Amino acid sequence: MEEIKLFCPATIANVSCGFDVLGLCLDSTGDEMTIRKSAEKGIRITEIIGADLPLETEKNVAGVAALSLLEALQPYCGFDISFTKKIKAGSGIGSSAASAAGAVFGINHLLGNPLSTKELVFHAMQGEKLASGSAHADNVAPALLGGFTLVRSYEPLDIIAIKAPAELYATVIHPQIELKTKDARSVLRENISLKKATIQCGNIAGLISGLYTEDYYLIGRSLHDELVEPVRSILIPKFAELKAAAIAAGALGGGISGSGPSVFALSKGRENAEKAAQAMKVILEEINVPFEVHVSAINPTGIKIL
Repeated sequence: MEEIKLFCPATIANVSCGFDVLGLCLDSTGDEMTIRKSAEKGIRITEIIGADLPLETEKNVAGVAALSLLEALQPYCGFDISFTKKIKAGSGIGSSAASAAGAVFGINHLLGNPLSTKELVFHAMQGEKLASGSAHADNVAPALLGGFTLVRSYEPLDIIAIKAPAELYATVIHPQIELKTKDARSVLRENISLKKATIQCGNIAGLISGLYTEDYYLIGRSLHDELVEPVRSILIPKFAELKAAAIAAGALGGGISGSGPSVFALSKGRENAEKAAQAMKVILEEINVPFEVHVSAINPTGIKIL
């Protein structure tokens, strides 16, 4: 195979209580990427449609992730990468992760899959480090593996794939403001109380348990973030109202998607997810903030070959 075309999905990171360790993969929204083998070694970003992003390899998250992979594999060839961005940068649904994960997945496939998908996560994380200053895996892991993923450990890197309950749907509303991950991280506190840490541990344990047992209402009551949401939510217009409206419309719970400004809700069944979307729309329409809304099943496989 000399060329591959990919669907690189959007993702929701943190999932309320799982800061930097928990993420899920969306099915309805993502970028498209084409990667071609080249006799010339190295990585070249040849075209980006839909976003004003750097073509210089060392300044592009896909390029940096790909270079990390090439350094490990030392292939006989190089690669040309072009892509169409449909996930807006700064949206909070994994724009940089889609690019980084797509690059390493496609190159690995063209080389005959010498690395497992889990082994690709480390290389995709190097692109995330360029984008946000932190090599976190809670977006790139679900983009590569699908479903939910838990980063049990970063040193050593240990990723746990978790199958999503069959009727679980996500609603994401993206206010059309840009909130950079670096800026959203700057408001976080270094020190937390033992009481808050205990509450957070209980919620993430409850959420993981709910996913495995398909206990939707345990999932809902575990979607509570004691640490990050209280300080980041002030950066998002009408956050509390958006979350409350989704739950009142039938969602199980919700929170900030990644570093924001997108707000997500999880629901049992598409009908409830659509109702949550309509309720959230009303909130932003009242304050004349433009937005995009996505309703999606949980993508079970991650990146798809087109």
